[in-house]
Amino acid sequence: MNGASREALAAARERLDALTDSTSVDAAQLADELAAVTALLDREVSLRRVLTDPAQAADAKADLAGRIFGSQVSGPTADLVAGTVRSRWSQSRDLVDALEELATTADLTAAQRAGHLDDVEDELFRFARIVSSDTELRAALTSRAASGTAKGELLRQLLGGRAQTVTERLVTRLVTAPRGRSLETGLESLSRLAAERRDRTVAVVTSAVPLSDTQKRRLGAALAKLFGREMHLNLDVDPEVLGGIRVRVGDEIINGSVADRLEDVARHMAS
Repeated sequence: MNGASREALAAARERLDALTDSTSVDAAQLADELAAVTALLDREVSLRRVLTDPAQAADAKADLAGRIFGSQVSGPTADLVAGTVRSRWSQSRDLVDALEELATTADLTAAQRAGHLDDVEDELFRFARIVSSDTELRAALTSRAASGTAKGELLRQLLGGRAQTVTERLVTRLVTAPRGRSLETGLESLSRLAAERRDRTVAVVTSAVPLSDTQKRRLGAALAKLFGREMHLNLDVDPEVLGGIRVRVGDEIINGSVADRLEDVARHMAS
């Protein structure tokens, strides 16, 4: 997003935080209802264009949203959607992206309240690793020939009773309504939002052997000092690293493996 949409999204996030700060608001219900609004606006192109038309008065757009959604969702959700459409959006698609993010954040808030946010973060990461290593599973979850119902049932068999309810809900929404994203991109976005829920940054750490608890604590502290914020470590094991570790934080990669050092030596010898 850029320009007006960035500002609108920031305002929407603040409104959501204000809502979910109240324990009287059911965050899981809010997430479900926001997801339903997202799905509707994703389908109804004409409606979302009207709701983001800069030529229309903000109050008129909010009133229209209230008439459409007021009887279908709870009061907090209706107020949040009305406030969101009052804002100015650079593109109509940005409104749908924003509502989808709000739905995800509401679900993560529910997990945080229940003390399960760490589990959700870890489960999202592990599921992403499973998908990346299992081509048949990825094909089944991304097949255009398979129905959303069939994909949802497959995920229920895979995750039901083995993962937190929020994890299953988030992954199911992503798989059944990818909205043009690859599965990998969607899972990475979910992990990022989960980390941001605690104002943490995700560091993907690849090592030749599993790290000890002491090593994890030391690495987390070192990365927090380097990046200036608390880090959540997603741990992966790859014997090809040969020794040391490789750390990826966003687009930045910190190489500390023997294999990388050998490659550097080989490049210098060849030059």
